Amino acid sequence: MIPVHLSPAGVSFAVKVHPRAKKNAITSELGDALKLALTAPPVEGRANQACIEFFANLLDVPRSSVTIASGETNRRKIVRVAGLSVDEVRRRLIGS
Repeated sequence: MIPVHLSPAGVSFAVKVHPRAKKNAITSELGDALKLALTAPPVEGRANQACIEFFANLLDVPRSSVTIASGETNRRKIVRVAGLSVDEVRRRLIGS
């Protein structure tokens, strides 16, 4: 399981994004990050928005609770989720 960190702003974890994929899905773990396939292209922030929407749906939280803490212009991103515990995030990620 990938490392999931707790901070005052929420729970965070690393993601490696593969844009322009056939479907939105977590495809594997890549080192200390989840490999996330997204159908959105990496232009005008569309892949970032798709990433936020994907994790909001997967973790069953409002979109406003999910942010990209770092890596907005990079394929490797740190996703932050507010309102959930580390254990709850792990449970929901494993269930995907």
